[in-house]
Amino acid sequence: MAAKRIVVCGGGGFLGSRICKFAVARGWDVTSINRSGEPEWSTITSSSTPPPWAHKVTWERADILKPSTYSPLLKNADYVVHSMGILLEADYKGVISGKESPISGLQRAFSSTKGGSQNPLTKKREDDLKPQEKDGQLTYELMNRDSAITLAKEANAESVKAFAYISAAGGAPVLPRRYIETKRDAESTIASEFPNMRSVFIRPSFLYDPSRAFTMPLAVMVGAGAVFNNVTGGIFGGLMGAAGAKPLKADLVAEAVVEALGDETTKGPVEIKEIEELAQKGWRKGML
Repeated sequence: MAAKRIVVCGGGGFLGSRICKFAVARGWDVTSINRSGEPEWSTITSSSTPPPWAHKVTWERADILKPSTYSPLLKNADYVVHSMGILLEADYKGVISGKESPISGLQRAFSSTKGGSQNPLTKKREDDLKPQEKDGQLTYELMNRDSAITLAKEANAESVKAFAYISAAGGAPVLPRRYIETKRDAESTIASEFPNMRSVFIRPSFLYDPSRAFTMPLAVMVGAGAVFNNVTGGIFGGLMGAAGAKPLKADLVAEAVVEALGDETTKGPVEIKEIEELAQKGWRKGML
């Protein structure tokens, strides 16, 4: 029986690389798509040396905004994963770093709408995604929504069996509403436009791992917020968003993604409780 073939867009990232790791553990044929090809390991693990499993991954360079660079890599794939996006937009980062006026930067960051790209459903397959903001900014609309819809469109054209989109449990008080709105827009569009392709929308909360030291104290803070949200009966859940949800270890979410793709009964939104259940199922299989 031929090994399943998975293509992970964003496979060089914090979560994407771990998805590759667990797919390799399943014996799958794994291809990672990233602008840099193989990642700089010290940025996503505790070592600068590639882990043993990395030698079983095909590391490809491609640009998520240029479908022509990655569409040939989707041929004969069983599963495709979109594991990329942005948490902070450029102007929001500028405010935090002091490079942009707090007033103008925050006004722009929290504006109700921003440009994405040309409509990914009607553009020609060979056309690149072009940022519509006048300064070419990479927005939530472009990265969280349009790049995902375009990748799903390309995967559907190649008759890929299942598509996983890394979404989110919710927004947070410090993030513009468009962060989670563009995630949900991507989910609904992919589900409605490509019904013949099983789509799985993983909705994790804050991700942490000891290899990224700065995520540990943040996980403690988010965990405290989750406890507070639970104690208060969730009345602040809508306000707190993901900040009021239990943080998850990156490896757990990655294992859940792989298990979800391999389980033909899993489709649609996958919330935190189901993520944990899928990871547990995957762990048990690995122990057999």
